[in-house]
Parts: sequence; structure tokens; C-alpha cells
Amino acid sequence: MESDPERGAQSKQNLISENSGGLGCCGWILVIISAFFSILLFPITVFISIKIVKEYERAVIFRLGRITSRKPKGPGIFFVIPCTDSFVKVDLRTISFDIPPQEILTKDSVTVSVDGVVYFRVSDPVASVANVSNADYSTRLLAQTTLRNVLGTKNLAEVLSDREGISQSMQMTLDEATDSWGIKVERVEIKDVKLPQQLQRAMAAEAEAAREARAKVIAAEGEMNASRALKEASLVISESPSGLQLRYLQTLTTIAAEKNSTIIFPLPMDVISHFIKK
Repeated sequence: MESDPERGAQSKQNLISENSGGLGCCGWILVIISAFFSILLFPITVFISIKIVKEYERAVIFRLGRITSRKPKGPGIFFVIPCTDSFVKVDLRTISFDIPPQEILTKDSVTVSVDGVVYFRVSDPVASVANVSNADYSTRLLAQTTLRNVLGTKNLAEVLSDREGISQSMQMTLDEATDSWGIKVERVEIKDVKLPQQLQRAMAAEAEAAREARAKVIAAEGEMNASRALKEASLVISESPSGLQLRYLQTLTTIAAEKNSTIIFPLPMDVISHFIKK
């Protein structure tokens, strides 16, 4: 892991050392001739020599095929020498792109379809021009392979629950890989995880069965608590005959409040106990 940033720094250092070399005798002669004619025909060449780049752009200038400076030009106005200089504009704004849905086999042998979105920007315009032919396209392809490699080491439960961790892992991997290209990966997000229809039905059935089991356990616990409360209440009432009679009268009051046609004849508890003794 430590060798990747070192390789990126080494590639940039090699590029700078190559730029430090001179143009050579013939090169300087061509530059001087081109500059002379540019000054001589200034009213005509002024429209060719003056270039403008916007605030969010930078220009990498090539002089006879060599990068003139490790620092790009811009923003604003800069000059180029006709016939010997050429330049490439680089956009520094953050670019986002969608990762197409990828069919991925997880660690527990489940096939899922996953897509995402990546946000990146150019941090080193010189490296993005000189070290890779198409930084944008290369980053898109690398994001697809990185998504496959990262999710291939996760099981289905981790893919569904740990999206933030997967996004951070992908961001670190992409950022290290694109460092030598002058690309900074700012953010990676997993958008959607699509499961096969059969697996969705199986997971739905499993979740429903688990909910029913929890409901039965809760109902059983409620009935047990209610029975214990009734048992304790009956023990308390049985110790006081007058309390039992008051409870009986309260029950009659509750029934009478419902306005039904049932007629109840309350009997004193003493009378009933007298017949029971006989």
C-alpha cells in the first residue's frame, strides 16, 4: 500500500526531470525564428499568440513537444509562440459520473447488481495530460473494476448494511490508483443494490416468519404476566370477604353502564355463604 503513492511521486518526479532538459540548438533556433516573425507580424499574430483560459481552467503548454513548465498557465491571459507552441486546456471543476450496474458475485456466492456514482477533479493538470491519455475515461473504467473487486470481498449482509464503509474503501483505493494521473477522487457513493426476485421473496418470507415468531413470544409473555396479576389479585381478595363483595358490586356497575337487556339480581354474600355451609 505504501509503494503506490511512492510510485506516483516517482512518476511525477521523472516527468519534471525530463522537462528540465533544454530544447537543443536546433530547437532554440526554431523558437527564435518563430518569435522573430511573431514580433515582425505582430498585428496579425496577436490573435494567434494571445490565449485566454477561464477561472476553472488551466493550460498546459508544449513547446516543440516538451512541457514548458511544471506549473500550468492561467487563469486569464497568456502568450504562446506560433508554430512552436501548443497547449491543452484542463478543466479543474469536480466531475461526476455514474458507474453502470455491475453484476457482482459476493463472498457468500450471491449475485447482485450494484451501481454507484463517483465525484473527482483534476488536482495536477500537468500529470493528467502527460501521464495518461484520457484521465476521465481511465477513471471511469477503474471505478467499475474497483467496485467489483471491493464488493467481491463482502458478503450479502455487509453489502446491504455497510454502504458507507464500502464507499470509503472504494474512495481510498481509487484515490491511490489515480494519484499518478493527477486525479483526486473526492467522493464515492453506492446508489442501489438490486437482488434477484427469488432472493427477495425468500428474504421477505424469512422476515415475515421472524415477525410472527416475535409476535407470538410477546403475546405469550403478556398472557403470562396477566395470569400472574390475576393470581395475585385473587389471593388479595380472598383474604377479605367484604373486598370480594365490593368487587362484585363494581362488576355489576360496569355491566349496567353498557345499557344491555340483561337483568341481574345481586345477592348478598352472607346469604350465599349460609347456603354453602348447609
